[in-house]
Amino acid sequence: MGQYSPREFQPLRWYDSTARFAAGADSPCAYLERCLEAIAAREPVVRAWAALNESGARAAADASTARWREGRPLSPLDGMPIGIKDLLETRDMPTEMGCAGTRGNFPKRDNAAVWALRQAGAVVLGKTVTTELGGSHPGPTTNPFDPARTPGGSSSGSAAAVAARMVPAAIGTQVGGSIIRPAAYCGNVALKPTQGGINRGERQATSQSTHGPHAGCIEDMWQVAIEIAARCGGDRGSPGLTGPMTLPAAIRPERLIVMETEGWAGLDAASRAAFETLLEQLRSAGITLLRRADHPLIEAFEGGIAEGRAISGAITGWENRWTQRNLLDQDPEALSPRARAILARAEAMSPADYEAALARREEAQARFARIAPLADAVIALACPGPAPLWSGDRPGEPLAPRPTGDFVFNAPSSMLFAPAVTMPLLAVGGMPVGVQLMGQMHQDARITGFARWMLGAIDPVLA
Repeated sequence: MGQYSPREFQPLRWYDSTARFAAGADSPCAYLERCLEAIAAREPVVRAWAALNESGARAAADASTARWREGRPLSPLDGMPIGIKDLLETRDMPTEMGCAGTRGNFPKRDNAAVWALRQAGAVVLGKTVTTELGGSHPGPTTNPFDPARTPGGSSSGSAAAVAARMVPAAIGTQVGGSIIRPAAYCGNVALKPTQGGINRGERQATSQSTHGPHAGCIEDMWQVAIEIAARCGGDRGSPGLTGPMTLPAAIRPERLIVMETEGWAGLDAASRAAFETLLEQLRSAGITLLRRADHPLIEAFEGGIAEGRAISGAITGWENRWTQRNLLDQDPEALSPRARAILARAEAMSPADYEAALARREEAQARFARIAPLADAVIALACPGPAPLWSGDRPGEPLAPRPTGDFVFNAPSSMLFAPAVTMPLLAVGGMPVGVQLMGQMHQDARITGFARWMLGAIDPVLA
């Protein structure tokens, strides 16, 4: 697609199409066909899709078109073509999870969020590529703005399908950084909800996993999230995402805490300069910015997340180990060498090691709660600069540790169970770099309101 500029790029949107449907000037059928044309044009290079159900999508779009014509749409999402990350079960397509050991898996049932989307009238167009089992081993998807670069992971296909204007929205999942980072690398808006805020259905195995939408605009992002939550609620034992049934009003924050994380020291100069330029715009708008040197509680918070990657990796590795061991015992080729190496590290852990990681996560959450009175939200980069180049593993050479990029700026929201919204407000070297807002638990709507204000009031920065 060439050089990316958040000032010029026009994402595919849904929310402003529905008035035309109601007036008879457009239809979900025609909208779907335009999406299918974009997929045909770009999929050979982007490779965002693990499966497509074109006939099923056309039938659903036909039914939606009739409802709009009769003035009885099921919801504002009625007819929206949407992609589903291939970790989530779908009754009409396989769920192979990007893994050799689960090839051919076709349970023929819907994940809770998929069920909710269908109830809202959305058109489930296909399954988007995930990294292997949602881990660090890449799938075939490329970044829509430079095919030599990763789209991020593990929600690789969801991020790329939205950025390539194939669909207006797609569902991703995050355990460490798998919604926010690929959205940041691909120039999307995305919500990583409060932990448990969207019902994961069968995806309850790991304690940090969340579902969340990628979208081309914040209106569609919120609408997808709230329509799902309004129908299937949150995880077992958790309250569901709450807020208005349309995009929350824009809210100008008064005070923001700038979160550095352990990734700050290694950040490239251009990305750091672009972020500082954006922060200066916020200061000029009258917003007070607080940094770690400004208050001991902020410094303590930074200390609590200083090893967020390791803590998240240990917890998730331990929680996934039995599923992965069973796959490997059934077939020695079921997992990639990268996944086998991660499994070996998890199997070297003891219950005490897992409990220690949980204790560190709990302490980090306590430190995060203590900074709540200091500011409205936390602002940070959503990724450590532009998406890295990735050409594949090379025989005889060590495996790259993070071929889909570093989740150093995303581990905090995951381990803190906090909502985060990423916004396409920076471009560095012609590639997207996202900025995120993070709030306390259950402040998803409030954080979305702050993000809406920023997207309307702050000029994107090009470096």
